[in-house]
Amino acid sequence: MSLTIIIIVTTLIWIAVSREAVKPSEEINWRKTITLMSTGSLLTLVLTISLFQDIPFLK
Repeated sequence: MSLTIIIIVTTLIWIAVSREAVKPSEEINWRKTITLMSTGSLLTLVLTISLFQDIPFLK
């Protein structure tokens, strides 16, 4: 259940980063973009580690 929530939150964060990235350079809120990218990267790392721990042949 908690992994599902992390997946949804991570997806929403990356959608927000994508929307911010398509704005003209003058309109981009850089602090927001950096915060979202950092959080998205951290959550993506958490998901990657979780998924690799579930692979049977690595156990």
